[in-house]
Amino acid sequence: MSKYRKLVVGATLAAIFATPALAGKMGLGRAALPEEIAAWDVDVSPDGTGLPEGSGSVEDGEMLFSETCAVCHGEFAEGVDNWPKLAGGRDTLNRKDPLKTVGSYWPYLSTAFDYVHRSMPFGNAQSLSANDTYAIVAYILYSNDLVDDDFVLSSENFLEVEMPNADGFIVDDREVAEKSFWTTPCMSDCKTDVKITMRAAVLDVTPDHSGDETAPEATKEPEKQQKEAEAPAEVRPTMAALDEDLVAKGEKVFKKCKACHQVGDSAKNKTGPILNDIHDRRIGMVDGFKYSKTMAEMGAEGMIWDDANLAAFLSKPKAFVKGTKMSFAGLKKDADIAAITEYLKSVSR
Repeated sequence: MSKYRKLVVGATLAAIFATPALAGKMGLGRAALPEEIAAWDVDVSPDGTGLPEGSGSVEDGEMLFSETCAVCHGEFAEGVDNWPKLAGGRDTLNRKDPLKTVGSYWPYLSTAFDYVHRSMPFGNAQSLSANDTYAIVAYILYSNDLVDDDFVLSSENFLEVEMPNADGFIVDDREVAEKSFWTTPCMSDCKTDVKITMRAAVLDVTPDHSGDETAPEATKEPEKQQKEAEAPAEVRPTMAALDEDLVAKGEKVFKKCKACHQVGDSAKNKTGPILNDIHDRRIGMVDGFKYSKTMAEMGAEGMIWDDANLAAFLSKPKAFVKGTKMSFAGLKKDADIAAITEYLKSVSR
């Protein structure tokens, strides 16, 4: 018997013998307490059955999502590396390679609530309160442009939210509709040779935990070595006094970056490079991190992370660096950009 089947059988027997009738008779276990049953009875149905009392706003959800979800799903639910995208994909379901997200594909909002409340965050499941879950789901809706930024999701208005793909599913009637196509599987004298007739179209589905590492010096292209050797020397201007209030605000905004970047004495390269001492330094020059080709070339040509370049990059990373591996969509507010720039200056002295 497999380990899995043993676990299932064991759990089933434990449940049977824990019933009042058998627990005492067999001398095994005890009847489950109401609060113990309630702890596992967390499923939510499309009609709202099982929804707990509570509410949560998009504003609160943004902070919670940044702290508990963004490390895998991106700051704007756009996905990090190969972790799932939760936003986007509208009007792609008729394509060969559709983007299936909460906003484009899921027919019931209850599925999103149930999954977040039951299984998230990864590694710390069921640590979110009902209000936290309402807030996070509200932010996911906002990230899919389904609600406004002042929206508050609650047990009272939950069923009023309309999902774009609510009518995109049908009852599975294959047992009747496709029965004529079924064939009896071969049970004896089957063919011995097996040929591959098709191959998977998408293979990059496993998240990469290892991060990027710089290739050994000997493997660098001669042209790149030449560019780095000829790159103009850095001249760092004298830094003006810091605005401590702005630094404090920037440290809060930096929570959006912590999923991929670290600062401080113990900082290490993760999905993104450490950001110590980068202000007014050449772009793409953090030791031990493998940058995109474009960013490495920018640094080799002498471009630096001054205020203007930081602002351009932080607002629209993919527009500033073509082909960047950074999945972050960008900061929307100029005030946030100014604050995080000041914070990066504070760790660049």
